[in-house]
Amino acid sequence: MSLLSEMIKTYRGGGLSSEEIKELQRKRLVKLASFARVNSPYYRELYKNIPENFSLGDLPPTSKPEMMANFDNFVTDSRITMKRIEEFTADIDNVGRMIDGKYLIFKTSGSTGNPAVVLYDKSAIDVSSAVAAFRTFARQEDLKAFMKNGKKTAGVFANYGFYLACGMSRYLSLKMPRRKTKITVDVNAPEEQIVKELNDFAPAMLSGYPSNLALLADIDELKIKPNVVITGGELLTDDIRAKLTRKFGCYVQTHYSCTEGGEIACECCEKHLHINEDWVIVEPVDSKNNPVGCGVQSDKVLITNLSNYIQPFIRYELTDRVIVHDEPCACGRKSRWLEIEGRTDDIITFENGVKVAPMSLYKILEEIPGVRRFQLVQKSTKRFELRLTGEKISTAFEQANRELTEFFAEKGVIGIEIVLSEIPPQANKVSGKFKHICCENK
Repeated sequence: MSLLSEMIKTYRGGGLSSEEIKELQRKRLVKLASFARVNSPYYRELYKNIPENFSLGDLPPTSKPEMMANFDNFVTDSRITMKRIEEFTADIDNVGRMIDGKYLIFKTSGSTGNPAVVLYDKSAIDVSSAVAAFRTFARQEDLKAFMKNGKKTAGVFANYGFYLACGMSRYLSLKMPRRKTKITVDVNAPEEQIVKELNDFAPAMLSGYPSNLALLADIDELKIKPNVVITGGELLTDDIRAKLTRKFGCYVQTHYSCTEGGEIACECCEKHLHINEDWVIVEPVDSKNNPVGCGVQSDKVLITNLSNYIQPFIRYELTDRVIVHDEPCACGRKSRWLEIEGRTDDIITFENGVKVAPMSLYKILEEIPGVRRFQLVQKSTKRFELRLTGEKISTAFEQANRELTEFFAEKGVIGIEIVLSEIPPQANKVSGKFKHICCENK
């Protein structure tokens, strides 16, 4: 399949009725599940008792721990193994390059404490590009202004490692080296450097994590005037949306995506997140994987990525809590839309006024070998408690302590004490919500 072919399919998919979408989902699901059963030893065993004329509910769910524990058997190309991936990703210059010339490798942010390795084949890459081309912008006037101003896009993300944002950005830059319309600014770079890079580039579109962009909005020296701001990776609250609108003087929107599922939902002008149902199946379920109805908040969600054949994510569990709506939207789109209870981790604040967004700390802690789950709790302006689960906790803590201390020092914060907690990461006893980065000294 070519990019043009996926572009045409995606363009047409945006105008389908709900019944046509269901039929298309069924067709693509049968094709994907059949391919997985033949080519993936994991799915061959999982689906051995599944009838040929199956329904979606007949397929057993999968999860990140199961996938990672069975990785070599999960993928559909036997030449791809975790050992080869580890060797390939050991060279940071391979970010955005294809292993065997066929697959991009990404690592998830570990927002549930269990980072995953995800491969994209050409089909998944092309569909991602097609959805971005046709469904990124909530308003047509913002798209026109973006095109008029040279399509210059700046993303403030982690500009290192095999994460989706920087990996896709580098893939496109390597593919089209002469095009200078896209940059990734390292979210962990010094504040002065971030401001200079953004001011010099003058993007027409600014993207990034809401918490990081909210910190940038406080900097008077940042003078950019983008045509649109698009956030992702965290919950965009009404307060942050309003703050970014005041700072940048443009429309602010968000989207819902994950590395495994791709672009799950795109926001419309009514601020509704419409599911890209032609390319992803979203099932809101309770804690026992029973479906919940429209208008009811789920305990989690099962997603099926209909475009990824190298690593089939079929009824794959995400811990997001969502509410799916089937009532008509004033924007005119026919697909269902959803609300999501996103990350609401705290911004860490120090006595000298320095503020650190949670995503910057995720990127440090998720890379520590042996850590399965983490929680960093600010007890006072000078003292932190780090809660860890995994292997060789004392060794992992030593590395985490060293890297966090160095990171804070680079921000001008010294004299920080970080202690290893005797308790594991845990949810708030009142709200039941879990935060990886939280502040208890408020």
